[in-house]
Order: sequence, then C-alpha cells, then structure tokens
Amino acid sequence: MRISARADYAVRAALQLAASQDEGPLKAEAIADAQDIPHKFLEGILGDMRRGGLVLSRRGGNGGYRLARPAAAISIADVIRVVDGPLVSVRGVRPPDLSYTGPAESLLPLWVALRANVREILDGVSLADVASSALPADVAALAHAPGAWTNP
Repeated sequence: MRISARADYAVRAALQLAASQDEGPLKAEAIADAQDIPHKFLEGILGDMRRGGLVLSRRGGNGGYRLARPAAAISIADVIRVVDGPLVSVRGVRPPDLSYTGPAESLLPLWVALRANVREILDGVSLADVASSALPADVAALAHAPGAWTNP
C-alpha cells in the first residue's frame, strides 16, 4: 500500500489544524510553511477537504481554515478518503467488486482482509490521537513490533 503525497499532505494539514483548533482559523500559507507543503498544491487539497466536509473556510483578514468537527471526531481514514478515494483498491477497483478464478481465486479474500485491516487502523485513529502523540494501544503495539521499521 502506498500513501500518496496528496494524502500525506492532507493528513499533515489536518493535524496542523487540529493542533491549533483553539486558536482560530489558519491561513493556507501558515499551514504550508509549518508543514513544508507546496502552497498551491495545499490550496487544492484544502478545497477538496472543504467540499468533503472536513474543513471550513472563511475569507478576509481574520479568515482561514479550521476543522469542521472536533479533531477527535475525524479519523485519518476520513482525510485520506476525501482526497484520494477508497483506502484499498486493486487496479482502481474495490476488492468486493473483483473476481478471480483458478489458482488466483484466493486473492479476493486476501485483498478483502487487507482492506479490513487498513480500515481498522486508519478508521480507529483520530486527528486528536496523532496530534497529541497518543496512538491507540493496538496501533502503537504494531508500530513497536520487531521488524516493523525494517524493509524486507
């Protein structure tokens, strides 16, 4: 599974907004500078997040972006889905819409299991969890498992 630059930037921007939720709206330039994200690219991402109901925007001198809901009510999966679509697909098709035959028949339940695990993790972690460095115990355990940080 690959996380696109667009998804990575969107999550980082959302985390920046989560960390400053009590300080009022943030301008796109401030988010871009704080997270080292190209400003024009971020503007498009923030537009998608606004249309997806994750952020609100306000124009003017005191304007900017803020989360549409509390950070604890927005999962990492919510952000990724808004900017990139489904979390797991095979050739752009969702696993339940695939079919295989012969020796490849067992691929379908494998892809479905992969999708279920990705969803379980990303739906189970909120912006508030990450912003406060308090990952759920099961996710933290996976990250600390032997071999988690090494490439095979």
